[in-house]
Amino acid sequence: MAKKQINVRVDEDVYAGIEERAAAVGLEVTEYARQVLADEANDLRHRFLNAGAHFTAEWGDHFAERFGHPAPAQGETRGQAA
Repeated sequence: MAKKQINVRVDEDVYAGIEERAAAVGLEVTEYARQVLADEANDLRHRFLNAGAHFTAEWGDHFAERFGHPAPAQGETRGQAA
């Protein structure tokens, strides 16, 4: 498959955030950006995530009622987003 090149200019703050996230997963900035863009172009991934969101909205309360709520992470209280 032929490769296409995309050049994107971002603010320094945005680049720093991308650089930090890339380092956190052990990738170079270019490889991380390539992966993020590939994920965004993946229709199957988006359908899966939408189905998960639909399931959570539709059945989350019933699921939690049946199986309980997960224990809060260390330093977190119930209802607090991580």
